[in-house]
Amino acid sequence: MALAFVTAALSALVFAPLASAATPPNWSGLDVADYSGEIPAKAGTLIKQVPLDPSVSLTAAGQAYRFLYSTSNQHSSSAVSTAELFLPQGKAPDGGWPIIAWAHGTVGLGDNCTPSALPANERQSFYLPFWLAQGYAVVGTDYAGLGTPGLMSYLNGKVEAHNLVDSVKAVQQMGLPLSRKWALVGQSQGAGAAMNGARYATEFGPELDFRGVVATGTPAHIELFAQLGGPLIPPVPITKNLTAYLIYIVAGFRDARPDLKIDDILTPFGKQLVQQAETSCYLEFADLVAGKTIGAMFKKPILSIPGVYQALSDYMQTPDNGYDRPIFLGQGIFDIDVPAPLSISLAAGLAFHQQDYELHIYPSDHTGTVYAAANDAATFMKRIMR
Repeated sequence: MALAFVTAALSALVFAPLASAATPPNWSGLDVADYSGEIPAKAGTLIKQVPLDPSVSLTAAGQAYRFLYSTSNQHSSSAVSTAELFLPQGKAPDGGWPIIAWAHGTVGLGDNCTPSALPANERQSFYLPFWLAQGYAVVGTDYAGLGTPGLMSYLNGKVEAHNLVDSVKAVQQMGLPLSRKWALVGQSQGAGAAMNGARYATEFGPELDFRGVVATGTPAHIELFAQLGGPLIPPVPITKNLTAYLIYIVAGFRDARPDLKIDDILTPFGKQLVQQAETSCYLEFADLVAGKTIGAMFKKPILSIPGVYQALSDYMQTPDNGYDRPIFLGQGIFDIDVPAPLSISLAAGLAFHQQDYELHIYPSDHTGTVYAAANDAATFMKRIMR
């Protein structure tokens, strides 16, 4: 039973990868993986901008850029992140283009997985132009540590929130016709990031005009199941996708909380996999771990670490209270990647805390929810952006 719950929870993180690991990154002339320059003390400061190379851009965009900006990371330190910005075609409205901050999903932890240096996949090739056609500029952060120094803090909601908000601050300094009105959009693991961004948006960016969030296929309460990892998990291989995501969680959590000494509960095999995860993109890593068993990674249960549940909750929780702007949740009833009970449990928490949210259920699977929810999400966005 424990294995079933772990498998269901981890499946919340499965999604279509942005690009194959075999696709070489195109940095558009802004290769900052080893950046050693000055980091402005003020988060959200623009450091450099360049045109985005057409090979990694969107044909629907009127203009596209890649840029570097200051933010913070999992070690409470000043850091840098890159992001991409797409402007709609045509003339900007009075006051500038309103902004959608796109929270990307899992691509891997290696610098070669950086979304702004790779072509969009089929789903994003529909979704991002969809928002451009609605008259919104789209900014997509890579998150600190992905294509910049350090390790991208996988599923670390509060760090992702900082990175998202700071990217919107930075684009205000690019000399482009952009509004201060903005909203968040995310799908799957990116929906968890977007929800965290929404929870802290007005706190982290009070000078901006945050309006709300669209989150589809949103994972919730993953920390309840991640804590069950350990050597007693039956030696039955789960899908290579779920195995890869669990190892990414361990890698990110280990990096964020060195004080917990995660290595002490890992076998040599587990340490090797976690180390490999830190430099691998999703497709190659999932193939690498195909057929591996989770229990073989651990010599002690995760719960043997004192205080680990609270630490996991602090690291990866999707909040269900504290929001001050409207929330749109979209969920596919046939979604087996993010099973409906996970999103519905989040909605129940939002209802309990009297948050301003709406839940839309669609007869779709995980990827299909993006398409099914698009028109409803656009109606919601039009209302909150007035």
